[in-house]
Amino acid sequence: MKKKKAVMYGAGNIGRGFIGQLFSESGYEVVFVDINPVIIGRINADRAYPVRIMDDDTYDEIIIKNVRAIDGTDLEAIQTEIAGADIMATAVGVNVLAKIARPVALGLRRRWQVGNSAPLNILICENLLDAHHYLEGLIKGELGEEEKKLFDEKVGLVETSIGRMAPIMTEEMQEGNPLRVYVEKYCELPVDKNAFKGKIPVIKNMIPYSPFDFYVQRKLFMHNMGHATAAYLGFAKGYKYLWEACRDSSIKLVTYRALLESAICLSKEHNYPLHELVAHADDLVCRFGNRLLGDTVGRVGRDPVRKLSENDRLIGAAKLCVKNGIRPVYISIGIAAGYAFSPEDDPAAQDIRRATWDHGLVKAMKKYSNLDMEDHAQICEMVLEFYEMISTGKDLSWIVREAEKMKAKQAHVK
Repeated sequence: MKKKKAVMYGAGNIGRGFIGQLFSESGYEVVFVDINPVIIGRINADRAYPVRIMDDDTYDEIIIKNVRAIDGTDLEAIQTEIAGADIMATAVGVNVLAKIARPVALGLRRRWQVGNSAPLNILICENLLDAHHYLEGLIKGELGEEEKKLFDEKVGLVETSIGRMAPIMTEEMQEGNPLRVYVEKYCELPVDKNAFKGKIPVIKNMIPYSPFDFYVQRKLFMHNMGHATAAYLGFAKGYKYLWEACRDSSIKLVTYRALLESAICLSKEHNYPLHELVAHADDLVCRFGNRLLGDTVGRVGRDPVRKLSENDRLIGAAKLCVKNGIRPVYISIGIAAGYAFSPEDDPAAQDIRRATWDHGLVKAMKKYSNLDMEDHAQICEMVLEFYEMISTGKDLSWIVREAEKMKAKQAHVK
């Protein structure tokens, strides 16, 4: 019987700590493609690596076996592995997708040249809306016309919703093994059911779902939005670690109420059971407070230029709320805190800080979030109010009381 093989592009925390684990536990030999020589060398030496599953104050460690690695600059090796792969995945980061398009295209060409006509599904584990369209354009740009037809017939670009949290590993956390990765217990992988070509493979904890837009928005407008809100408020109150912020009752309250705003609008938008989304919100606020993950507010909040952009986690959630008749009061607190987020080692945060100081928040919101007082008055007015409160040092419990008054006005209007 032929041994099943999965090519995992990216041997970082998600590649090793989530997708690689699921592939291995589903009976695949996992071939990692990466450019880090330390990671490549250690994987090939050990043919295994540890994943530590953190559950607040306790953890379990499992060993992921049947793995090896190749160098991401070795085009011949990449072509050979893709030619014989049964499934692929990417977890390289959005900015790196353009760099892997040519190697993937060469691998597909080799696959077809050697007569492998089996469909190849590629799970796209990147934090990007419509990632499948983006990657398709990149790969097709490297293919000829006949190859493009084969691509359309044989290659499935499958979007995923990556909900498992994995912090950046420090040397102390690695404990002498650069392959060790920390992850939370949550381990579900929703995927776009309609994107597969051929038979959908059976992979542990993989949940094929249709229509997938709901899962994409749930991840972005609940998980990512809540995560960022807690981080930005944590920075405003001087916390270093996310778990510290999430154990602050005021931050936890704002984050949870922001999640409920998203839950209600997602329920209306997709006709999805509200009680399930409320349960998801409950679960998220608990998971955000996982102490042993050791995540920092600086890392979670990093790059607010992207996280405050018009269709991303905060602004996108606020606009979807307005569309569905929900006033995004608590999400607006998160947006305001995002504009006040200013770590010295975050260039994007410093860009926003300078723009806000030099030109005012109204112009900054137009530049970074494409929000203006004419088309998005409700959101802009609330963000302006909350930003003034945060920047003048108002206590968060006081801000919460003001937010409750705003919510009460909405209830009376109804």
